[in-house]
Amino acid sequence: QVQLLESGGGLVQPGGSLRLSCAASGFTFSNVALSWLRQGPGKGLEWISEILTGGGSTYYADSVKGRFTISRDNAKRTVYLQMNSLIAEDTAVYYCKAYVAGSYVWGQGTQVTVSS
Repeated sequence: QVQLLESGGGLVQPGGSLRLSCAASGFTFSNVALSWLRQGPGKGLEWISEILTGGGSTYYADSVKGRFTISRDNAKRTVYLQMNSLIAEDTAVYYCKAYVAGSYVWGQGTQVTVSS
């Protein structure tokens, strides 16, 4: 069964850091590009980062560039999102996504709340 499972969310103060993880199963992880997206309260879905296969080229939305870092560990079948210098506008449910066998697969999401 193809599955993505996010973890690592929580409550953090402005300026703090969190690392999100997305564990994958049911497909050849190393062959698949993965993305992180988020949906803030009352907002639409926002793409924030992607990491490709092979050399692992990475891409970021302007809203997170320089603060967030995406990485992957193919041996652990996990993609990470290191989030630094968090601000209130980063409050959202964070999802990872993969394109597997002709379909998009999503995790269930993990809540990140940035508040003092």
